[in-house]
Amino acid sequence: MSERPIRVLVAKPGLDGHDRGAKVIAQALRDAGMEVIYTGLRQTPEQIVEAALQEDVQVVGLSILSGAHMHLFPAVVEGLRAQGADDILVVGGGIIPDEDIPLLKEAGIAEIFGPGTPTTEIIRFIREEVAKRAQKEEGKQ
Repeated sequence: MSERPIRVLVAKPGLDGHDRGAKVIAQALRDAGMEVIYTGLRQTPEQIVEAALQEDVQVVGLSILSGAHMHLFPAVVEGLRAQGADDILVVGGGIIPDEDIPLLKEAGIAEIFGPGTPTTEIIRFIREEVAKRAQKEEGKQ
């Protein structure tokens, strides 16, 4: 029996009107054997949380260029926690100032990938983190 592919929701929170980068990442993750659901543009944190739950994903990837990351990224993490889905890995990317990254990580974003990050690095991080979380879950049972 083969292992279930990693399921990833790629979302564009807020009012961003550009999604080329998110689509490039989504395709790279698909090419790496992951199942990817892309929500499209202008999603609210609540819509992203609902989609993550409905799609039974292991990972939510947030992409933002608008500068609203300090509000929108933590709102997604808080929404997942409120639904008991804090086991979902949340990563972010886009145009995010270096000084904001530690604050986002404190808020529960596992990693931030800026422009120019090789897709192989993103894929490796997701695979490693999902494997770690699966091992933790097995240890609880």
